[in-house]
Amino acid sequence: MKAAVMYQRDGMPQYADFPEPVAQNSNELLITMKAAAIKQLDRSRASGKHYSVQNDPEQATVIGGDGVGVLKNGARVYAIGASGMIAEKALIDKDRMVPLPSGIDDVTAAALPNAVIGSAMGLRFRAGMQRGETVLINGATGFTGKIAVQVAKHYGAKRIIATGRNEQSLRSLLALGADEIITVEQDDAAFVAQIKAIHSRTPVDIVIDYLWGHTAELILSSFKGQGLFTHKTRFVSIGSMAGDLIQLSAENLRSVDLQLSGSGLGSWTKPEVQQLLKKILPEMFELAAAGKLKVETVSVDLKDIASLWDLDIPGGQRLVVTI
Repeated sequence: MKAAVMYQRDGMPQYADFPEPVAQNSNELLITMKAAAIKQLDRSRASGKHYSVQNDPEQATVIGGDGVGVLKNGARVYAIGASGMIAEKALIDKDRMVPLPSGIDDVTAAALPNAVIGSAMGLRFRAGMQRGETVLINGATGFTGKIAVQVAKHYGAKRIIATGRNEQSLRSLLALGADEIITVEQDDAAFVAQIKAIHSRTPVDIVIDYLWGHTAELILSSFKGQGLFTHKTRFVSIGSMAGDLIQLSAENLRSVDLQLSGSGLGSWTKPEVQQLLKKILPEMFELAAAGKLKVETVSVDLKDIASLWDLDIPGGQRLVVTI
């Protein structure tokens, strides 16, 4: 079969022949792949830099962690791979797939799940979001951030504040459900003052953070108390596009009612993952099929994998490989 094969971790995946995978037990199914998204997670894992990758000896591997395909019985499903998914054939586990509604196309269905995982899991299970709460999304102009705005709105957020760098993408969030936008392309004092003003008017209940780094430091500092009662804020770290480390003063931490947690591989319980597969993803697929969840994609062909691996896709779109 043809597949996107990574031969060395510091290289580029190649369009190459690779042995078709063979099911190892009764729980595994062979799937004919139709589409698979390329996410930052895929790039990080392929390079060996993601925390979930063990330092095993390098060997040729098929890349891609999830995607859309057709089972032997003709059913079209989204699935998390038991083998690399950017290939003509892949293995999946029976209990890690979601049937797709007829109204959603393969490309959209492949693009959506990672962003849902990167938003709904944090909102539902780490932040424990309730209807009527105020949500600040730090780094909302990327693909996952745009989905997060819509998911937060769907879950009943009273007010959504979005930060980002790209001015045009920031403005587009207003049509997706954001109530207020804040550019990170301003000096620190102005950024903190804007967050403080918002927090004093409509206290921020939840922060969903895709950037970490300096902007996270600024947001946390803007919540710092002065020895009086403070509003409880649940800060959920999901990405670290602006850096993996921050400085957080003990005074800042002690002076505010703050819940600081992360949402990612390894942080969820088995029941939470089952809810993702049985309830959350099916609901989001239905919303997308009905046109109630906006998904922007750029689709490319598998044979062009080497030239598109590091392709910069602007404006919060998701790159999807069609097979």
